[in-house]
Amino acid sequence: MLVLEETYKSKKAQFSDSFNLRIHRGLSWLKQAVLLDDALDLKFISLWISFNAIYAKDLHELKDRQQFRKFLSDICQADTEHKIYHLIWTKYSHAIRILLDNHYTFQPFWDFQNQKISQQDWKMSFEQDKIKVHRALQQKDSVEVLYIIFNRLYTLRNQIMHGGSTYKSSINRSQLQDSSNILTALLPIFMHVLLENEKILDLGKPFYPVVQVS
Repeated sequence: MLVLEETYKSKKAQFSDSFNLRIHRGLSWLKQAVLLDDALDLKFISLWISFNAIYAKDLHELKDRQQFRKFLSDICQADTEHKIYHLIWTKYSHAIRILLDNHYTFQPFWDFQNQKISQQDWKMSFEQDKIKVHRALQQKDSVEVLYIIFNRLYTLRNQIMHGGSTYKSSINRSQLQDSSNILTALLPIFMHVLLENEKILDLGKPFYPVVQVS
């Protein structure tokens, strides 16, 4: 974390104000997240906010999801040290497989619970998703695996942020722990790649820019 901060401080004069604001905000939440091992729910929320700060775009609309896939592709291509590849396929491969095989982080499962779709529909969707996951894992497609991971994390994020879970509940501990571990490892890599490739990865103005009203 210290190295990442020093890199940011040494390079920030080269960057746009918008880019600096996104990195500054992302770092602030990431630093807080690493202090919250005893409060896993708050740790995950802080990690998600850190990610949202550096990406600074919505993930709800289809168009936004296509942009996000491109962001992940650009990040992976710019990661010349292959840190993301190592994280996915070596360090956290087991945790990622468990997360992707967990129906509690699969949105159609909750759509069925809320009577939006049938049981047959959610199970069919889950089987189709498992085929996509298996294919991506077989082909070692880092971008596709990352995209699926963030879809699952987004479901977990919605569950917590919309009051769909109890604080420190034992029910969702395992997926929260795995998700937090993955994000804690991924976000510093994302930020490092951003800092080294600002010209191709500057996504423009962040949500809620700093505005001073006299």
